[in-house]
Amino acid sequence: MRKPSQFKLLTQRRFAPFFWAQFFGAFNDNVFKTALLTVLTFEAVSWTTMDRGFLNNLIPGLFILPFVLFSAIAGQLADKFEKSALVRYVKLLEIAIMLLAAVGWMRQDVWLLIAAVAGMGLHSALFGPVKYAYLPQKLAPDELVGGNGLVEMGTFVGILLGEVLGAVLVLHKPWGIELVAGGTIAIACAGWLASRAIPLSPAPAPELKINWNLATETVRNIRFSKQNRPVFLSMLANSWFWFYGAILLAQFPLYAKEYLHGDHSIFVLLLTIFSLGIGTGSLLCERLSGHKVEIGLVPFGAIGLTIFGFDLFLASGSYTNTSLVDIAGFVQQQGSIRILLDFLLIGVFGGLYIVPLFALIQTRCDPEHMSRTIAGMNILNAVFMVVAALLAMVLLNLGLSIPQLFMVTAILNALVTLYIFTVVPEFLLRFLAWLMLHSTHRVRTFNAERIPAEGGAILVCNHVSYMDAIVILAASPRPLRFVMDHRIFKTPLLSTLFKAVRAIPIAPASEDPAIMEAAYGSIARALERGELVCIFPEGKLTRDGELNEFKGGIMKILERTPVPVIPMALRGLWGSLWTRSADNPFQRSFRSGPFSKLELVVGQPMVAAEVTPEILREKVAQLRGARK
Repeated sequence: MRKPSQFKLLTQRRFAPFFWAQFFGAFNDNVFKTALLTVLTFEAVSWTTMDRGFLNNLIPGLFILPFVLFSAIAGQLADKFEKSALVRYVKLLEIAIMLLAAVGWMRQDVWLLIAAVAGMGLHSALFGPVKYAYLPQKLAPDELVGGNGLVEMGTFVGILLGEVLGAVLVLHKPWGIELVAGGTIAIACAGWLASRAIPLSPAPAPELKINWNLATETVRNIRFSKQNRPVFLSMLANSWFWFYGAILLAQFPLYAKEYLHGDHSIFVLLLTIFSLGIGTGSLLCERLSGHKVEIGLVPFGAIGLTIFGFDLFLASGSYTNTSLVDIAGFVQQQGSIRILLDFLLIGVFGGLYIVPLFALIQTRCDPEHMSRTIAGMNILNAVFMVVAALLAMVLLNLGLSIPQLFMVTAILNALVTLYIFTVVPEFLLRFLAWLMLHSTHRVRTFNAERIPAEGGAILVCNHVSYMDAIVILAASPRPLRFVMDHRIFKTPLLSTLFKAVRAIPIAPASEDPAIMEAAYGSIARALERGELVCIFPEGKLTRDGELNEFKGGIMKILERTPVPVIPMALRGLWGSLWTRSADNPFQRSFRSGPFSKLELVVGQPMVAAEVTPEILREKVAQLRGARK
């Protein structure tokens, strides 16, 4: 059955009002900030005597500061109170801030407008934890990636439109100031009206006592998140993207002016291309992941960020134009298309990088601590952005050019992501599984939602090829522990990979009873911890494509740990290069084709009391059908 498009969510009340509420928030933030920065850049003399450079650094800094100060409080509020009401209160706060800003616009009071900037930072800090904690409550697991992709796309489109509209409105004569003042109030009201339609979203921890001490709660928040290592490292990886993006985006104005020799329209063009890339990459996540949380896309995105970030440095060196150009003149210059493609692809791979990270945090985080975890991530994001700004200033003062800064950032990205993937090999392993599988087959998975989202369970499957574990690993929404022959487990070079995925080696009792007993002990402990264990009861690869007899080891496992058993079947692998088919391997590789159809079918879970090797074999045979 074909799954509906993620865009279907935009027609449903559980998602659409929330989407538009967050869209108008991002839109309004950037209309206001861009209008203020523009007017202070071009008309600073009539507004204030303060240095423009100082103001241009002060305003973004004041917007980020509330994320550091108030995110911990915001996370607690989002966990304690019902979320739809909380969103409405936050949107009312936005209206009040824009009314204050309107007074500042009319009076040309710079400090009142700067106070409004800090207020909008507070608005975003309060909304952030609600934003990402709301989605797992309203979306099914196979909708989560698509929903996050839409939210990221909406956020970046809102940022883009806001920056363009803010710059256009404020420079309109003679009503620019009035248009900005009235427009930002109208946008805030639109966000509030959208929030009124958000359905109820119960608080996960209504008994929570609020700790109003900003410092202690921030430390406690980060410390709690560190207990869940994959989640914490995903938070760090997410924050790293904001570091990367902050360095990149901060250079756009000067890069457009000094290196591309363009007018203001070139800056807008770069921002547009980058934002469209982010939106495209975010939307592609659902299709590439097969409607599940596919963290294998994160290394894919990281590789793209490094490759095209470095190529941006190379492309900048080959751009030779020195005369002032607008958009039409720029695209005619040699090397301009390559530069635009680099910005576009950095955005695309950035979307592929960040969306699965959000989804992983949402699915593996303690639900009662979800908002506080997101708040902790927002704190880390803000810190990373500040560090990015400081590093960029230091490197530029040391004499590096902006293209060289792009190069350094790309190299740093390679080093940081390599470290993260080394510490948590699951990212890299899922990437390798996804790459190997999707580069050789057209894969379809049926009823993957039957694999339990939490708790221990045993997955049972027919054993057709050397690719079986990779197929199942790529299809599973959760990490798996595979039980495998100890001789294969000890294979040179591959043994490192098997240890990384925490495979469990096993041997027949007649060969090595100690290894066998240790394997059963490891399986029992894994199931008791709520992990998924996958076994191939045939004990060996099929030599004719038919199912072999199922061994009795499954019964020994269930005697120790009676957990649900999920039968599965692979279809379409027999006769491929990776099987024990007697045909010529060269002929096999071409007969099946480089993108042959491969299917994994997941059956209904069985309670332990219903399971016997014979019944399991019959279930798997039914799932497989006539197609081997």
